[in-house]
Amino acid sequence: MRFATTDEVAHWDEIVPQNPDSGNVLQGYIFTDLKRASGWTIRHILCDTAAMTVMEKRIPLLGKLWYLPKGPGIATTEQLAAVVDELATFARAHGVFTVKIEPELPLDTDLSSLGLVKTRPIQYNSSTVVVDLHDDLEAIMARLPQKGRHALKRAERDGVTVELVDSTPENCDLMYNLFSETATGAGFTIRPRQYYHDFYQRFSEAGQGQLFFAYFEGKLIAGAFALIYGHKSTYKDGASIREKITYGGSHYLQWKVIEWAKSRGSVAHDLCGTPPAADIADPQHSFYGLGRFKTSFNKQVTDYVGALELPIRPLRAKLWMRYAEKLVRRLYFKRHHESYY
Repeated sequence: MRFATTDEVAHWDEIVPQNPDSGNVLQGYIFTDLKRASGWTIRHILCDTAAMTVMEKRIPLLGKLWYLPKGPGIATTEQLAAVVDELATFARAHGVFTVKIEPELPLDTDLSSLGLVKTRPIQYNSSTVVVDLHDDLEAIMARLPQKGRHALKRAERDGVTVELVDSTPENCDLMYNLFSETATGAGFTIRPRQYYHDFYQRFSEAGQGQLFFAYFEGKLIAGAFALIYGHKSTYKDGASIREKITYGGSHYLQWKVIEWAKSRGSVAHDLCGTPPAADIADPQHSFYGLGRFKTSFNKQVTDYVGALELPIRPLRAKLWMRYAEKLVRRLYFKRHHESYY
């Protein structure tokens, strides 16, 4: 295990998709580079098993914290075991007291022998819906649950249109306003406006992102921003007006996102966040509405193991997990009005 060279970092988005998990956009160069503005130092690490992007912060009195968003990019428990063993030794040598990882392994994976501690999820898609895009569009449409098929066809029949638009400052503002309205109605928080401007523009310029707007009778009713990375696509952000003036507009918009993703080589489209499978039918769950919408494209919910802590300095890691992290996250949110991670 070693840090990547300057040349390897320059070609990072060609290296990460070669990981056993076929790469993840949150392990790509742009996502973590955007995190520098929040005070994170970014490290790029290579080993025999996978390329890993690490976000690093120094915690007073404890040492360095490492966080691998949606990493390491492994596909099996055996691969994770090999990486964890090396990562622990490597991190200890560089002053790290704990490492937070998010491997995309099934929830029921037995990790008891690896010394990992279950911790609070960070990314929204620790439970999610993935749409298989291996087949042609006609076959994908035929596999959709009846509710989803009916909704998107109804919207198309009623005259909803969808446009792929450039991530200009004006369009980013329109998307942010929609997203802010959606967040207020659903009761979740979003990051400041400039973060989304930078996010949409950076990914669009790199050919890894696309902004979509849906219209009905000339009125903007919904928006979405989607990502493509290797052979995977992600429904990153979605938003709509609160006034329901037509039926199925968001479904039709999502279908157009799927068409775009398929045309760009995606074989797996992540709808990015639902309640866990066990809670998908619980109307009290905060993501219940999202779950209803996303399971209209695939009824099966995929549950991952979520976030795990790899303690490097056990006592310090314990202090962090039990006390310090909660305080740090709370204070950071109070000051910056956005998530610490």
